[in-house]
Amino acid sequence: MTGSLGLGDAYCATLGRIKGQGGRKAMLGMAALMWISHSERPLKSNELCHALAVEIGSPNLNSHNVPSIGTLLACCQGLVVVDKEASTIRLIHFTLQEHLRAHPELFGTAHSTIAETCLSFLNSQQVKTLSTSPIPDLRSMPFLQYSSLYCGIYAKKGISDCAKLLALKLFEDYNYRISTKILLKAQGWYICKGNVRDLSVFTGLHCASIFGIDEIVAGLIEAEGCDINRNDCVGNTPLVWAARNGHERVVQILLGRGDVKPDKPNRYGRTPLYCATSNGQEGVVKILLERDDANPDKSNVYGRTPLCCAILGGHEGVVNILLGRSGVCPDNLNEDGSVPNGPVRPS
Repeated sequence: MTGSLGLGDAYCATLGRIKGQGGRKAMLGMAALMWISHSERPLKSNELCHALAVEIGSPNLNSHNVPSIGTLLACCQGLVVVDKEASTIRLIHFTLQEHLRAHPELFGTAHSTIAETCLSFLNSQQVKTLSTSPIPDLRSMPFLQYSSLYCGIYAKKGISDCAKLLALKLFEDYNYRISTKILLKAQGWYICKGNVRDLSVFTGLHCASIFGIDEIVAGLIEAEGCDINRNDCVGNTPLVWAARNGHERVVQILLGRGDVKPDKPNRYGRTPLYCATSNGQEGVVKILLERDDANPDKSNVYGRTPLCCAILGGHEGVVNILLGRSGVCPDNLNEDGSVPNGPVRPS
């Protein structure tokens, strides 16, 4: 492939040929390379094809825009191949990934563009009207899972004005969304076991707090009637979600509201501090401990305090932080890490 040229020169030459195709072919080729090189996980061929069909800002999806995999591969001029064994699409060699990452100007604001695409897809009428119970056959919407799980990750990395508007539009009307079920399952809440109840109480603020999109959280909490302490369908407040996932800036924004309840637990008695501790989120633990209304010794329904949880989880940094404030001594814990005279149960 390279002849006497170096790999970098060969890639530049091929990229030049992709752009030289002009029109839709050039657009598809470069867009495919952008998506693959910035994907959060390997993309399946049909996921990528449907992603490339989304028109940013359009209220409807157009199935006629979906390119065939053969067309897509031809537009990429040999730089992209299909891994038939894994059913995924990938770059031809890892050195191409390095080359593309070394030249971010090739794709402009890639994270923002991908965020806008995912959010436009989730805002479409076809997705908004999907039933959550029973879950319909989603084979016709292969891009649904990827967009549901990663739209916020891309928005957090690059929040353009367009992405912000699309996110606010999505999160201001986030009740009964099928993407909620997909997201909660990925967060460890298995809906098949009855953990999820009424999806109407899972709001856009809960979702934005999971992803840690601080600009969106700041916008949503200013909305009239926003209940910042609302427990969602799995019992978590927005602050619990932000603390659990280590989103320090979002935690600070939520704590900045005068009506916030920093010690409000979820249905298992796990406070924001407890959730931050259990996941080793040292920065969030420090932020919460700066307040007088976040009790470092408050136990969950099974009798375990944040310190117990940190010890059992092996989070040494969190243990050291808590020992500076907590009155519980490690020598006084039961063998399973629970406090004396408390019930012995799993956390």
